[in-house]
Order: sequence, then structure tokens, then C-alpha cells
Amino acid sequence: MLSSPQTTLDDLRATLRVGQRELADWQSGALAVSAVPGAGKSTGMAVAAAIAIARNQLNSRRQLIVVTFTRSAAANIKAKIRGYLKQLSLPQQGFSVYTLHGLGWAIARSHIERSGLNSDTLLVTPNQNHRLVRACVEQWIAANPRLFQTLLEGQQFDGEETERLRRQSVLRTEVLPNLTTTVVHEAKSSGLQPDDLRRFSDDSADEYSVLAIAAGLYELYQEQLHRRNWMDYDEMMLAALRVLDDSTVRNYWQQQVFAVFEDEAQDSSPLQTRLLEILAADPTQSDQLNLVRVGDPNQAINSTFTPADPIFFREFCDSCDRHHRLATMTQAGRSTGKIIDAANFVLDWVNRSKLAGIEQPFRLQKIQPVNSGDPQLNPEPEGRGLELYTPDDVFQTVELIGQRSLQLFQHNPDGSAAVLVRTNEQGRFVARELQRWYGDTIPVYEVGQQERQSHVPIEMLTLLQFCDRPHSPDYLKNALVTLVQRKLIPTQDLNAIVSFPEQMLYPGPLDPAQSESVLQARRYCTSLLRARLELPPYQLISFFSYTLGYNQNELATADKLSDRTIQQTQGDPTLPAILAALNDIVASERFEPVDTENADDRYTKAGQLTIITMHKAKGLDWDWVFIPFLHANMIPGIPRIPPQTSFIGNFTLAEVARAQIRAQVHHQPNFSDTLAAWNRAQNLKAAEEFRLLYVAMTRAKRLLWMSAAAKAPYTWNKPDNLDDRQPCPVFPALQERFAEAIVK
Repeated sequence: MLSSPQTTLDDLRATLRVGQRELADWQSGALAVSAVPGAGKSTGMAVAAAIAIARNQLNSRRQLIVVTFTRSAAANIKAKIRGYLKQLSLPQQGFSVYTLHGLGWAIARSHIERSGLNSDTLLVTPNQNHRLVRACVEQWIAANPRLFQTLLEGQQFDGEETERLRRQSVLRTEVLPNLTTTVVHEAKSSGLQPDDLRRFSDDSADEYSVLAIAAGLYELYQEQLHRRNWMDYDEMMLAALRVLDDSTVRNYWQQQVFAVFEDEAQDSSPLQTRLLEILAADPTQSDQLNLVRVGDPNQAINSTFTPADPIFFREFCDSCDRHHRLATMTQAGRSTGKIIDAANFVLDWVNRSKLAGIEQPFRLQKIQPVNSGDPQLNPEPEGRGLELYTPDDVFQTVELIGQRSLQLFQHNPDGSAAVLVRTNEQGRFVARELQRWYGDTIPVYEVGQQERQSHVPIEMLTLLQFCDRPHSPDYLKNALVTLVQRKLIPTQDLNAIVSFPEQMLYPGPLDPAQSESVLQARRYCTSLLRARLELPPYQLISFFSYTLGYNQNELATADKLSDRTIQQTQGDPTLPAILAALNDIVASERFEPVDTENADDRYTKAGQLTIITMHKAKGLDWDWVFIPFLHANMIPGIPRIPPQTSFIGNFTLAEVARAQIRAQVHHQPNFSDTLAAWNRAQNLKAAEEFRLLYVAMTRAKRLLWMSAAAKAPYTWNKPDNLDDRQPCPVFPALQERFAEAIVK
């Protein structure tokens, strides 16, 4: 006999913990859910979504909108909701899952004529080397000679011409481009216009009028963006808001949206939050938001390079709490008790230490183990559960990681393990040393190496440059290096065969006979050149991607790159134009590769030691987690002022501007001077670094291995140059509190 739908809903609800049940019981209005790591946020949200869809009979005309931060998280939660709907014998409809930017683009595209964009608008992700940013800087300098002269003179200047030229170069190529990219993203994501920055500047006290400079650069950036018919990700969100400014369109969308569920709410910017609040507004009740926001302010680790400050989600939680609309998920079954105790200790100790100045890095919400009988019981510890090491240096650190990994995998071959590093340079060092010490004995997956800035644009540019100038020894060698790296031709002495490109590519009857390896290289190169003659330029990227034997992800990325270059070279689809577009992308943008697979599965594969940054590890977990190189210069970090910019002062203009903008957005007092703004910026960074360590620690299920070597390199680009290093201040505190975890 089939159970009734209501019984099925009750059974589904009964699988949840206390905090998750409050989420599943939501029916209308605003609700904040503050959850600890491993509490099952996405599972609770997926069950709550399925129950809401069933209870309200949602369909394609009246939908629940679910938003999250990344594409992989969106795919994960979509699959979970579908699974629960299937359990309820309901059709797979009534909901849509988006990333925040994906939702913004969907709205902007639905009424493109109102968005300020058009169907041909090109998405760009400029960094400070991008020609758009450089053009803004040069225009600003020309229009503001007095402000530029003030920057040039800095703290002191004797008028020496060589020094003047040096400072001009530093300002043009480093200081002002960095200020532009920082301020534009910070201001736009906060919903601010250039005039807002000018108004803030009038209330600020600093010798350089930083926000006035920032306002001018921001205004020029926007002019350049619109003139070139380009948009960045923030412009996408602004375009969506422009669409929703129209009352008819806004009412249409609100009628379509039953409610909005947001995951990872601590990572939302003010602009994104505004968009969600408009969509979640009940058109029949002007003061009601059908908005559920789920997150953990203690896992906010993006605020030093995005405006997604945890203060906003904390304020939402406090507002909901005043109306008895705050739920908490404090029970987590991910980690063993010792790891939970260590993470809770760090949370409490850091707040009491005041190492981040007036900033309180953490919300006082401690992790609790689950109750007996919970489907996900806290696991048994591996060994001591927590192990603290103080190696002599970073080389011994990696040796110890290798030794412990071998022990763990020999005991449990199906276990999962990860080394969490602060930077990709550290990851490269760990992978190199593990290979040197242990060869292929330990299966290592270095995420930074496998998924570093997409190699596809670089490889396409290399092959196209060769096709454009095949008689260039440099371009021929670069093409051959690519073919060797793709294992299409044998490794060989390339210098010996590229000196005379014509002889290598088209040997005459009197030329010496070529070896089989050279013949193989020649066949590939001539096939590329033949394609150049027979195919239109816009088809070459697709042809080359098949020639290189790309996998599914790489082919999808190549298609994306091809579409981008076609769009950027409209009206001039020639090879030189395509080369110029590719040069631009490779030199000055972060071109995101397409991922058609579940990356999380690759990262957490059983029997594998994954080397991954702490940032990228968020949302993942492993049986055994190694956190090496816990030094004070990394966490919380030591303020670094590039020596070439020190003539301005002991601060950087970009961080000063960021702190000034945040003070205004957060409704905090103005700074008394530039140095006060710089100090606040450093406190914000320190707070985030401690949250990043907390996130790293809570990735471990059964064993958390931590170390602070006595000696470490000043820069990881030169890891052999060792000197004494102070440990991260948390580490000695952990040693004192958990003396039994110290391994001699």
C-alpha cells in the first residue's frame, strides 16, 4: 500500500536534524539559517526545497529560485532536489537553480532592451594589465595633472629626473591600474556610482584624495566599458537591476517567483543581495520577503578580494533574530570530537586575542557533535585525531607528510587525504618534494598544476602564432613544445631542428635525411599549416583542439574561446585580429575553463593525496587533512608594501580606498587619516586569514595534521632560501591547549 504524500513529507522531514527541520518547516517570510561547517546546509536546503515544492504545488509558472555561489555547488544542490522530488513521486519541476551571476544574466537577457546591454555585449574579466584599464589610467593622468603630481611627489621628492621617470612608470603601470581594478569591483558590487565616491571623498581626510582619484578612474572605466560594448560580472548584476527598475517587468518576475533560497549567503555582495530581495518581495504584501538565506559567517573567506563581507549576513541574522526568524545548525557529523574541539578552540581564542584589532573574525557559534542515532555519526579518530608537528624546515615537513601518508594509505587504501596550502607556490613545492622523496609511491593530484589558469588559450595562441609566421624559429619551437607536452611527438632536441624552419618543414632533396621523431613533428606542423590555408580563421581553434587530442573539458573550453574570439573580432575575422584578441585574453584576463565533470569527485578521490589551496578546499572534506607551513607571515600575514611604491607612504592606495569604501557601506565612522584606513584594511585581512584557517581545519574528518617549521623561505618562488620563521600565533596556543597532540 502506498503511503500518502503527507506521510512521505513527514518521513522526509524526520531525516533532518533540529536546525535543518526549522528550514524544512519554513512557509513564508524571511528566515536566516546560520550553520556550522559540516552541518548539512545543502542537504537541509534541498529537503526544504522539495517540501516547499510539494506543499505549494509549484510548477514552471510559479517557481522556487535557489541560488548559490559556484557552478559546482549549483549542480550539486540541483541533483539533490531532483532526488528528493523523485522520492516524493513528483515531477522534476517547480524550481530553478542558479549561480548569482547566472541569475543576473538570465534577468538581464529576458529584457535586453531595458538592461543597457545588447545581445552582442562581450563579457570580460580585466585585470590590472588589461588595455581597458591602461587606457583609463592614461586618460585620468591627462585630465588630472595636479592630482597626479601630488602622487608623484609622494612623501618627499628632490626633483631628480631619473627618479621622476621611475615614479611615473610605477604609478602608470602598477599603482593606478591596481587602484582601478580594486575600486571598480568594490564600488560596483556595493551598488555605488562615481559620484558616491566623490561625496565620500569630501568627508575623508587623506593627503592624496584617494577616493576622488578612484572616482575619476571608475568613471573612465565605465565610459570605456560602454563604448567598447563590453561588460564585467558586476555590470551583469547592474543590468539585471536596471531591468527590474521597470514596475511591469518587476511585477512579472515577482509573480513567477514563489520564494528565493540562497546558499552560502555569507559570500553575497550588497548588489547581489539587493537583486535577491527584489525577486523575493511578495507583490501582494509590500513589506514581506519570501527569502531564506543559509550560510556561515565564520566561513566567509572572500572578503579581501570581493565586497562579500560577513558583516552583511551577520546583520541579516541579527534582524531575523529580533523577529524570532533565526535558525541555527550547530550539530555536525563530519569530524571526530578532537577536531571539533580544536576548531572551537581556535574560534574562541582568536576572538579573545584581538589579533585582528577591533574586528571580531568569528560569530560565537560553536560546532556540536551529532546525537546518538543520527544517520551521520561523528567518525572515530585516526590515531590521536589531532597531530601537531614542529619540523626543522619545510623540506622535513614534506618528508613527514609523505611518511604519514604512506602509513595511512597502507592501513586504509580507500581513505582520502589532502594537503591544504595557502598558495599555489606552496602546492608546487609540496608536489615536487613528494615526487623527489617518494616517486610514484604516493598517488598525488596537484589541483594547481592540473587546473591552473586555463592552458587552452595559451596553446591556441602558440599554434596560431606559428601558423601566422611559420618561418620564425621561436614560434616553431613554441609549437613543438606544445606538441611534446601533449605527448603527440617524442621528446627531442628542439633547438637542433628549429634553427632552420624551412629545412625542417619542407626539406629539399639535398638536405640530410630526417629522423623518425623529426618526421613526426614535421607531419603535425605541416598539417597545421595546411589547415591555415584550407579553413577560415575562425574555425582554426576548433580544428587545433581536436588535433591536440583535448578531453571533454578542454574541448568545451576551446569552443568557449572560439565563440569569444569570433564575438571580439566581428567585422574583422582575420588571423591577425584573432591573434590580437587571444593575446589580450592571455596577457590580461582570467579566462575561466569549462568544467563538464564533477570537480569535487576528482578532488576527494579515495586512495589519493590531493594538494589544494585552502580557498579551493571550501565545501570539501577528506579523512585525513595535512595543514603545513603555519607561519605568521602567511596567517594572519604581514603587511607588504612593494618597495618600488614606498615613495607614496607605508600603505597601498588600493587597500586604503577599499577600507574607506567599506567604512561608508558599513555605516562606520570615517578614518582620521590614510594610515588609519590602511590599519583597518590589515585588520580585515587578518580576520579573514583566521577564518580561512578555521575552514581548512574543519575539512578533516578523522585526522588533522598541522605543522609550523622552524625555518621557511621568505618567498616560495625561491624555496631553498630558508630563514627563521615565527609560527602562526594560533599554533603555539593549540600546542598549549592540546599538549597530548604534540608529536616529537
